[in-house]
Amino acid sequence: MDNANHSPEVAVLPFKISVLIFIRDGNGKFLMIQRRKAPNKGCWSPVGGKLEMALGESPFECACREASEETGMRISAPDLHLFGMVSERSYEGSGHWLMFLFECLKPIGALPPEIDEGQFAFFSREEIDSAAIPPSDRTLVWPVYDSHHRSFLAYRAQCGNGDAQRIDEESMRSPNFL
Repeated sequence: MDNANHSPEVAVLPFKISVLIFIRDGNGKFLMIQRRKAPNKGCWSPVGGKLEMALGESPFECACREASEETGMRISAPDLHLFGMVSERSYEGSGHWLMFLFECLKPIGALPPEIDEGQFAFFSREEIDSAAIPPSDRTLVWPVYDSHHRSFLAYRAQCGNGDAQRIDEESMRSPNFL
């Protein structure tokens, strides 16, 4: 094993694979859900959820399913742009996460009704900076959205002790993208 890339202090925890979908309305405001369940209970987050790994669901299929289940939006793979992939070690001390970050290219027409996962609201990008969002979203997710939502970034994050360190692994920028 290459010890330069693997820390011996990493806890053996379950690994989860998920998606986050950055959906906007026709005015450019972001759809956010105030989560009622862990992780990030009580915080505002983009729509998303875990892959159905036992079914062999792809990240694109998961994003389409989650958008439908949570918002009622019917989207397909061409409506999505994968702009980021982050591997978080020891998130909240409960597990390791591999998250695929998607921008939805199709706007949502209206605020979805409340669901058992939480309530929805629209936020401008500036409002998100002062909203109750997870600390890791503030340092690891939204800055990547800002810098790469029209390109791609693969990165990893070492979480724990209330902070997170971002290590970029691959970055592709294209000024003419989208």
